[in-house]
Amino acid sequence: MLHVNNVTFGYSKTKVLKAVDFKVEAGENLAIIGESGSGKSTILKLIYGEYDLKEGQIFWKDEEILGPKHNLVVGYEFMKYVTQEFDLMPVTTVEENIGKHLSRFYPEEKQRRTDELIKVVELEAFAKIKVKFLSGGQKQRVAIARALAKEPEILLLDEPFSHIDNFQKQGLRRNVFNYLKSKNISCIVATHDRNDVLGFADQMLVLNDAQIIEKNTPQELYKHPKLPLIASFFGEFNVIEPYGILYAYQLQIVAQSHLKATVIQSYFNGNSWLIEANYRSETIFIEHHAELKKDQEIQFLISL
Repeated sequence: MLHVNNVTFGYSKTKVLKAVDFKVEAGENLAIIGESGSGKSTILKLIYGEYDLKEGQIFWKDEEILGPKHNLVVGYEFMKYVTQEFDLMPVTTVEENIGKHLSRFYPEEKQRRTDELIKVVELEAFAKIKVKFLSGGQKQRVAIARALAKEPEILLLDEPFSHIDNFQKQGLRRNVFNYLKSKNISCIVATHDRNDVLGFADQMLVLNDAQIIEKNTPQELYKHPKLPLIASFFGEFNVIEPYGILYAYQLQIVAQSHLKATVIQSYFNGNSWLIEANYRSETIFIEHHAELKKDQEIQFLISL
């Protein structure tokens, strides 16, 4: 189990994190969300031991995570960290990058593990290709596979699918997160993409103003967002008094209602249209099955 215990940290006098405290169980997937600069990446770096702590402690099981003042080499064998920089060997092949740290004394096992992970990240066709010839998204997949090669107990992922084409992301997410579950590997994902969270994370931690403002399951945070910041992570939302925070799908256009608005614009979303409208001098968003004309008056109901 990972325990981040009352951690306060800053790169200067300004604190990036204030009294951050949470736990991650073995095999648990924790997603950390928040606006840019909220401290998501900093938490991962502290857990990995890249910086020394003056306030608070971090433990994996009974071992305290310490920074550069205590460790000549940053990091721990039981933990792997995948950043957005990748840090791969460009002139060697995909399979050589993945198998680099596996034992040469067991070549058959090394090849089996390498092939297994190449399949997880869907790079079978590129196994013999040198990394320097790969796209950014392919390099990101190699970095993930290499981090998993020695089956760490905990994996830290910083925007892990940011460079990968949209049409490949969903399948890759399923492969990677299902693999982590099957091996009981704890995972912490710092992300701005809700699709990295929904369906995969056991818990979500929300950072704002250097502090944890919410920690709960994705389902609970989605159904009961206490703040606009949380609702914004899941999609278009409205704040309509006295109803509070409402998602666009909770507003329904009807033939007759005491709630009236004027259409500003319609946006095609695939299986629906997002209607931007003016309601009492405020902008609201409504999910609708069809496009509506600009300046058209509409009436709507609210579904709580």
